[in-house]
Amino acid sequence: MKRTMRILKVELFVAVIISLIIVALYETLLLPVGVAESNKNLEFIFSCIMELLTICFIPLSLRLFKFSKVQQALKSTPEKSLLFWGSIRMSLLTVPMVINTILYYLFQNVAFGYMAIVGLICLIFIYPSWGRCTSEVTFSKE
Repeated sequence: MKRTMRILKVELFVAVIISLIIVALYETLLLPVGVAESNKNLEFIFSCIMELLTICFIPLSLRLFKFSKVQQALKSTPEKSLLFWGSIRMSLLTVPMVINTILYYLFQNVAFGYMAIVGLICLIFIYPSWGRCTSEVTFSKE
């Protein structure tokens, strides 16, 4: 269980660190800010896609361990399933967060920034602590 918890924590922190590196690179002007700002059609397409993904992935990731298929997997092979489904849950929040961070600096549209911040805040609710990992596995056995 400790190995699984560490792997999930690494996944979380790597995504946060990648986002922070992106922010640092753009804020120090090592990367050009707003290079796609003039392409409003592309901005609209990315905005619609990322809003839909962010709005759909947040509740899905927060409720993922309540689905019967996930609970059955956690009952049969707890540690392996926790790592697999925990990684999927983590990816549902971290991938859009990193993409939204990049898109914020490309288009200078605050909607992308807000969605990245919301994704970051949601990571608090799935932080893989020892108590959460054990409760996810024991909850599925009930």
